[in-house]
Amino acid sequence: MSYLYQINISKGGVPKLPVEEVEVTVLGILGDSQRYTKIHGGPERAICLYDIHLIHLLQEEGHPIEPGSTGENFTLDFATFSDLVPGTRLKIGKEVILEISSYTAPCKTIGSSFTDKKFKRMSQKLFPQQSRLYARVLKTGKVRKGDPVEVLSSS
Repeated sequence: MSYLYQINISKGGVPKLPVEEVEVTVLGILGDSQRYTKIHGGPERAICLYDIHLIHLLQEEGHPIEPGSTGENFTLDFATFSDLVPGTRLKIGKEVILEISSYTAPCKTIGSSFTDKKFKRMSQKLFPQQSRLYARVLKTGKVRKGDPVEVLSSS
């Protein structure tokens, strides 16, 4: 079973720090902000997702990455994270429905999560199915750490 491993927020920038429960709106998580709103946030990039298994893979490679250190809002424990592509719809908890809108391009801001600041290790172009994902919010509501994550439909 897939679940919400960790919820991460910040007042802008990284790292995003863990919280137990949040309110998800069409513009993202209440209490969470992005420093560079031209490339982060907004309805098409409301939630950033990443997977704990990929974080562990990067840690095994020697990178000092941690959940939330690269700016993801939801760290998932999702056995088939690589199957999530734009158009896939997810239900998180009892209320929230997300639709994957795009892959998230890495930027130098997350460099401290990588050995020698090699943040492009998260690039979809260079390392397919190992990048973070952006999602739009189709149904708002509350989510809590540990909530189940279910695929409703895939592209």
